[in-house]
Amino acid sequence: MKLISWNVNGIRSALKRGFLETVASHRPDILCVQETKAPTEPLAIDLPGYFQFWNRAERPGYSGTAVFTKIKPRGVSNGIGVAEHDREGRVITAEYDDFFIVNVYVPNSKRGLERLPYRTRRWDVEFLKYLKRLEKKKPVIFCGDLNVAHAEIDLANPKANVHNHGFTPEERAGFDRIVKAGFVDTFREFVKEGGHYTWWSRLSDCRARDIGWRIDYACVSGSLRSRLRDAFILKTVLGSDHCPVGAVFS
Repeated sequence: MKLISWNVNGIRSALKRGFLETVASHRPDILCVQETKAPTEPLAIDLPGYFQFWNRAERPGYSGTAVFTKIKPRGVSNGIGVAEHDREGRVITAEYDDFFIVNVYVPNSKRGLERLPYRTRRWDVEFLKYLKRLEKKKPVIFCGDLNVAHAEIDLANPKANVHNHGFTPEERAGFDRIVKAGFVDTFREFVKEGGHYTWWSRLSDCRARDIGWRIDYACVSGSLRSRLRDAFILKTVLGSDHCPVGAVFS
């Protein structure tokens, strides 16, 4: 089973920049998309063979997630069951026979860190609780834009960014808690060195210079580690300021 996750930074924009061609080329069994910025009315995405599920924010053109899956889920739900967090369309959960897929777009703390307390004291806490509740039923695969570079090797300029959104001690501690709770960062199971990024600022030609951050992840319950066969970053795929990431399972 091949899983791909991609923050498209606007699905309508991505459709004009090769989204369908990317899906056709890489042929994921399950595709999780974040920051769809979808309008309130349904979008017709021409992906034959895929079931489509959307979670739109109450505010049109903001946030949002979608799941495209060749494997029909047993059930699909939106949100994590906490009204404060579920207005922005940030989570879709698909239940399969022997695991859950959770597609997540974690709130950004914002440049001035005005959303850092909400992100770290409420969202991170409640989202981890949600994952652990699911895990009591069956293993969990969760993926998406987590809006944090976990370690210094996960961004090009760690020293210059230590107090910037996406690399604050508080946000990194939130990822530490995910790892301590038993979840595995699939990419780090295969690649230990730095220099691998998933997001690049549009300023100063950062993508061409490969000055980036690894903030997009596919993580799994520890019990699924033995089924993990590969994890990857599709660095050359354009169409967004993020590139797709993914994992392969037996």
